[in-house]
Amino acid sequence: MLAKKALSATAGAPKLYVEDVFNTYLTTGAGSAITVTNDIDLSGEGGLVWTKTRNTTGYHVLFDTERGANSGIYTNTTDAQATYSNWLSFNNNGFTIGTINNLATSSTTGVSFTFRKAEKFFDVVTYTGNDTSGRTVSHNLGSTPGCIIIKNLTNAANWWVWHRGTSSNGRLFLNATDAFLSTSWIDSVGSSSFTINTANRALNEISNNYVAYLFAHDAGGFGDDGSQNVISCGSYVGDGTSATVSLGWEPQWILIKKSSSAGAVPDWHIYDNMRGIATGGNDNYLRANLADAEVTSVNNVELTATGFIANANIAIAGETYIYIAIRRGPMKTPEAGTSVYNAEAFTGTAATRAVTSLAAPDMAWIRAYKNGTNANTIQVYDRLRGNGNRVRTGLTNGENTNTAWLQFNNQMLATVGNDSETNGSGALNVAWTFRRAPGFFDEVCYTGTGSNLTINHNLGVVPELMIFKSRATSIEWAVYSAAVGNTKYLVLNNTSAASTLDLWNSTTPTSSVFYLKGGFGQTSDSGLTYVAYLFASVAGVSKVGSYTGTGTTLQINCGFTSGARFVLIKRTDSTGDWYVWDSARGIVAGNDPYLLLNSTAAEVTNTDYVDTYSAGFEISSTAPAAINANGGTFIYLAIA
Repeated sequence: MLAKKALSATAGAPKLYVEDVFNTYLTTGAGSAITVTNDIDLSGEGGLVWTKTRNTTGYHVLFDTERGANSGIYTNTTDAQATYSNWLSFNNNGFTIGTINNLATSSTTGVSFTFRKAEKFFDVVTYTGNDTSGRTVSHNLGSTPGCIIIKNLTNAANWWVWHRGTSSNGRLFLNATDAFLSTSWIDSVGSSSFTINTANRALNEISNNYVAYLFAHDAGGFGDDGSQNVISCGSYVGDGTSATVSLGWEPQWILIKKSSSAGAVPDWHIYDNMRGIATGGNDNYLRANLADAEVTSVNNVELTATGFIANANIAIAGETYIYIAIRRGPMKTPEAGTSVYNAEAFTGTAATRAVTSLAAPDMAWIRAYKNGTNANTIQVYDRLRGNGNRVRTGLTNGENTNTAWLQFNNQMLATVGNDSETNGSGALNVAWTFRRAPGFFDEVCYTGTGSNLTINHNLGVVPELMIFKSRATSIEWAVYSAAVGNTKYLVLNNTSAASTLDLWNSTTPTSSVFYLKGGFGQTSDSGLTYVAYLFASVAGVSKVGSYTGTGTTLQINCGFTSGARFVLIKRTDSTGDWYVWDSARGIVAGNDPYLLLNSTAAEVTNTDYVDTYSAGFEISSTAPAAINANGGTFIYLAIA
């Protein structure tokens, strides 16, 4: 994982990032125990694990460290706590799903959400009812909660929910579709305690035991400076078409409930980017109040760089919705190239095959590299556009879709079926996988308007290389390079030199936005959907740079210590292909095989154009003009 252990969000404590305290993990049962390693210290720091089967009916089962291992409660029922042996146990880097757990059943797909106890994020509290109004419950959230969920453990009772996004003190039921009811049951909610003013069985009956889950709201405490928010509890009102929610960051997990009425889509929806929130496509969601299997056929949510958009189905005109949203990670700048990039060469099987060289990849470039057929060019898939949606670097074609091609989950990506371009039986393939991370790589999906646009991104630094493709139409790829400048562009699918065209509105991008001139089909035509991939340099991890050719041996210092494992080169002052080398197929002192992003040509293996060099890579004196012409100008992307 990218982040190191961190203990709290208090001043003077180790820095804390969202990846230290929250994780979504997908599993497939095989009839045996499942060890989930997510680098979250549950046995030491405490927290909650929320589990649910995906492909079958099954209860939402919640386990927390305050109640102890093997004690579960169900959000979709009023049942009291149940306890079984070998159900779930907590570890210092995750948890273990026992064989009695439905998630361990053979061929059952499941999901777990891990919430670690941490100030300004999440806390778990247990208490015993005293049948007295004014029952004060202390907590360690370190900030005023945005949402509190309470369950009676001793007797059957509803799950009571208090949420700051409702109009006044009142309640919702997590296990039901009821609308918000204004009723006085909490006297006060503060940064160290909350007070219950009722003896209601669900909340405070004498000698009954209770658990309360507390979620923070915009409390800061995270990131390099300790001021960044990672969780928000808010509300929005639908207009019948959509509702745009601004958080200041892209979420990875969202819980949404219509609070103003119980009619038409009243369930508690759970979305996350590991199961899939596809921009412009169907989203996978579960319902906290139902044991039903996952729903996969509705496009309800679109993620943005600064929040999310709720589409018509959950944005009914005039209706109010509450949500809990958790920020996408990682927040920490990567320290090693292996945490954000890897290449894997493999032989196709014509059946589902895991590509496991990089955990939780967000993008994959994949190619059957020994095959030179016209249909075979490098394919680009990514998590944000959704499973099976591909564009090809060597073609102008718009996006096409088949979920049998490639799918993402949290551990890996998987090639599926007998697609000749990704997993044909016996075919030699290479997959380059990338993970979004601050300073290294980010992705943005957006829709053109025909007018000038300012688009938000989460790279966190000024992009040095941006690659754009229209998803909706057949048109060339457009590439921005800092070395080329903001009045020119390159084309990924051909050999052209840099051309003058004001795609970028003559404006250099910033650490939070990039600029587009309206009306160009490559980047900003009215009503067309686009994807943009952004790269930058991270010390010791990646380098976006440029060089001037010499025609002789040339060493490119990227600031690495063990050489480059990925090298992309393009000549900019004249024609030249987009060359790619990687260590999986070989970057060595002898011949190095290369592929071309802009071509369907098979891999070339009998040339020695790039050699190893500990600080980056070396260009040999035998390299052609497209790589090392004397006086020529070139750009490159290298990853350690």
